[in-house]
Formats: sequence, structure tokens, C-alpha cells
Amino acid sequence: MAGDLHQLFRDLTETPGVPGFEEPVREVMRKYLHGLGDPIGDRLGSVGARKRGADDEPKILFAGHLDEIGFLLTRITDEGFLKFQTLGGWWSQVMLAQRVQVWTRGGPILGVLGSKPPHILGDEERKKALEHKDIYIDVGARSREDAERMGLRPGDPIVPVSQYTVMADEKLLMAKAWDNRYGCAAVVEILRALRDEAHPNTVYGVATVQEEVGLRGAQTIANVVAPDIGVALDTGIGGDVPGIKPDEAQAKLGKGPVILLYDGSMIPHVRLRDLVVDVAEREGIPFQFDHIARGGTDAGRFHLFGHGVPSIVIGAPCRYIHSHNAIMHRDDFENSVRLCVAVAKRLDAATVASLVR
Repeated sequence: MAGDLHQLFRDLTETPGVPGFEEPVREVMRKYLHGLGDPIGDRLGSVGARKRGADDEPKILFAGHLDEIGFLLTRITDEGFLKFQTLGGWWSQVMLAQRVQVWTRGGPILGVLGSKPPHILGDEERKKALEHKDIYIDVGARSREDAERMGLRPGDPIVPVSQYTVMADEKLLMAKAWDNRYGCAAVVEILRALRDEAHPNTVYGVATVQEEVGLRGAQTIANVVAPDIGVALDTGIGGDVPGIKPDEAQAKLGKGPVILLYDGSMIPHVRLRDLVVDVAEREGIPFQFDHIARGGTDAGRFHLFGHGVPSIVIGAPCRYIHSHNAIMHRDDFENSVRLCVAVAKRLDAATVASLVR
């Protein structure tokens, strides 16, 4: 894999950007989108680029989301500990003893997620998962006044800390925020691949805000683009770890991008799904099917825009999403990009019209 792609991954995954506070990662995305098309955006902070092809229409939208799961500082205790609101779906078991940064106006302050130690828990307490309300953040302050002198105040965003790491198997890449800097990186690479390629449409590559708290940027960017086809690029669940049954998650790392058959926000457009499958088979691109009973993706908003937009989700399976460290396979990323580029080249006006006849 080219060194500049590693740099893209590192820049996107290590940069903070929790829901509502995406500005740092938005600036990174703007840098990488520069020169790949006409800049576009909305007033919530979603950004993108429009790559004109042979015709202005149909308009094909490929979207990742900028935001990652994190926290919001809500209260400083008299003793100087921080209480928080979760931003996005967290399971308390993966939070404990992990490092975070609180992003104040003056810059980041390091902290750790803490709770009562197991040595003083009763037998019944040990058997239960901690509730979020019982977890706090320790930044080393001695009092509320001490924390305030550090620059901390309610409303500050709190971001997981994790370095982008190439594992012993160099195709396995570990980082925070693959959900969904995978999709943002894929948008950049799709536009790069189409830079000198003919396509019978106009392609929009975007990165949306506030997906993890209700698909909000997807709704506003759809109003800007008015797409004819919507493709959400988001992570799937890696089902190739101990304890996961095939009916819970089927996708395996390294076996190709995931085509979602269902998620909590959308059933994909059947004819578009079949077209994507046909393209993958013709191009020799491996793929996998899966479904996610809970949660949703930006396609859940795209498909409801206007009179309806045929939409689908193409993802990369990742282990340990919604935690401080997730693992993605390089081949799944690259094959996702290949598949999206091939689909974009196929979607001329007649083909898109045939999907909704």
C-alpha cells in the first residue's frame, strides 16, 4: 500500500471529531479533497467535492461520515472528576481504563476513564456491567476549581486516544474511528480514481456530520446535492472473532466489502443492490452480504430525500467498532473503492431510470 494512503489513514483516524465537534477532522478532509472536484458543503459542517463527468445528471452520492463516537463534558464534581454524556453508542465494558482527551479552548487535556476498582465490589456488583453514570474521567485535578483553572468547562468534547497502527500482518490496520474514517478515506480514493476516468454522470463525494447521533448531516447534505443515487460507505461488524455466531454477524476481514441487506434505518433498493452485485461479479471483486438489526447509516436519510432515492450501504467489516481500537483489513478498503468506482461508471441516465421504472 502506498505510503500516502497510510498517511491518509493516519491523519483521518488520529484527528479528533466527535458529533457536533467535527471541525478538526473536517479540515483534514478538506485538505485531501482539494483539487478532486468543486467544493460543496452544508451549514452543519458536512463537506465534499463534486466531480463532473460526461453529464450533469444523474447525480451519484458517495458518503462517509466525519464523526466518531465520544463524549461530552456535562459536569465537574467538587473533587475535580468529570461526568459526561455519551455521543454515539458505547458499551460500558469497553470504556474502562481507556485514555481520552478533553478538547478545551486552550487545547487537549489527557484523562482516563475510571470507576470503582474490583477489589471493593461485592459479588453481585462484579457480575453486572457498569452503567455510564458510574464512570467518570480523571484528569488529575484536585478540585472543581483546579479543573476550571486547567480550562475545563461543561460542553467540552471528549475524544478517545489511540494511534494508527499497522499490525504484524501488515494488511491489518488498527485505529480508533474506523467508524467512519474508513468511509471518509474511501470517498477521497474514489474521487482520486475518477480524476482521469470517464463517467457518465456527476459524482459527489462527501463526509457528513453527526451520523452517530441521528444521521443529521446526511439529511442536510442530501438537501444540497439532491442525489439520484445514494451510497453510504460505513463499517460493518467483523464476525470472525470468538463468540460471534453466523446469524449475528457474517462478515470476515479480508473477504471483501460488505453489502448490507438490512439495517435499522433502511432496506436497500433491490434493483440497485442487484446492480452492485452484478458489477462486483463482473469485475471479479469479492464481496459479502450481512445485516445489522440495530443502528443505521446515512443511507437511512438519503433514501427518504424528495420522492425517494435508491440507496445502498457498502462497507468494510471491522472488529471492535465503537471502542478505542478497531481493526480493518486493507484489502476490504481497496476492494470497496474498486467496487464504488466500477458502479459509478455504470450509472448512466438510462440505467438509473431503469432502477425506478
